Amino acid sequence: MVGIVLASHGGFADGIAQSAQMLFGEQDNFAHVILKPDEGPDDIRGKMETAITSFENQDEVLLIVDLWGGTPFNQANTLLEKHPNWAVVTGMNLPMVVEALTQRMTNPDITAHQIATAVVEPAKDGIKTKPAELMPKETAGTKPQAQTASSAKKKTIPEGTVVGDGHIKFVLARIDSRLLHGQVATGWIPTMHPDRVIVVSDNVAKDEMRKSMIREAAPAGVKAHTVPLNKLVEIAKDPRFGNTHALLLFENPEDVLKVIKAGVDIKTVNVGSMSYKVGDVNANNVLSMNQEDVDTFHELEKMGVKYDVRKVPTDKEGNMEAILNKAQSLLDEQNK
Repeated sequence: MVGIVLASHGGFADGIAQSAQMLFGEQDNFAHVILKPDEGPDDIRGKMETAITSFENQDEVLLIVDLWGGTPFNQANTLLEKHPNWAVVTGMNLPMVVEALTQRMTNPDITAHQIATAVVEPAKDGIKTKPAELMPKETAGTKPQAQTASSAKKKTIPEGTVVGDGHIKFVLARIDSRLLHGQVATGWIPTMHPDRVIVVSDNVAKDEMRKSMIREAAPAGVKAHTVPLNKLVEIAKDPRFGNTHALLLFENPEDVLKVIKAGVDIKTVNVGSMSYKVGDVNANNVLSMNQEDVDTFHELEKMGVKYDVRKVPTDKEGNMEAILNKAQSLLDEQNK
């Protein structure tokens, strides 16, 4: 595994590392070092060397630093002289670090040089403005940021056409009250490789602002749609989606139960996050439930649905039976 070191002036690297691990969970072979105001070049170099010696594999190391020509970069650059397999990338931002961790997670045999190449475009793509027209105009010969509506249009496939085997593929069905957010975009999507994210919610499908935010939160190359429950049932039966690999996001287990009863073939549910609501109990640090939730999970289990309890792919799988037992005990206590 490639070891990754973040280095910066001041606490920047510490903050980026903390943000990245909120998305991915704790990471092995991952370090962050900073140059304090009262320190010099030897200090930051020593921190880098100490961090690298803690890695399992010191043959492949990527150093991500804040500024080309700054002291962290200069010291990282001197380390490369005796280590041709190592690499340095400057201009550190969160999209860059997220991409580095994603590349390492999804391809264990990748090299530091390959990751260095892979992180550049996501780092640049992470710079956007709102309103979009504030972005500088593209110069001739550069890649356009987005297609126009007319160029992006595709021919409609005639109804009844069978594409592929005629059955949509659900690469993941996840319960997450936050729907499409960082842990999904940077963890589950790179791991499961969907070409489409489908948020399944009657409420969100009526909210144009939330639908727009979900579309914009999707990573490059993945389309995001929001549909009501009955639309997902139609999609699941439509043979035109035979080549589609979809990641489904639900706000709660009740909606999952409804679509399964309507004929949607979901065999495993990833239980990721359920935010606290009045009347809920905290079954663990990320799952809050009421009695209806607990009963619904039990009903899904009786129907043969399996549970995968993880926030991010790198987490150890949780014990759903123990979680439901704890929730039920807390609900019984609450109702006394």
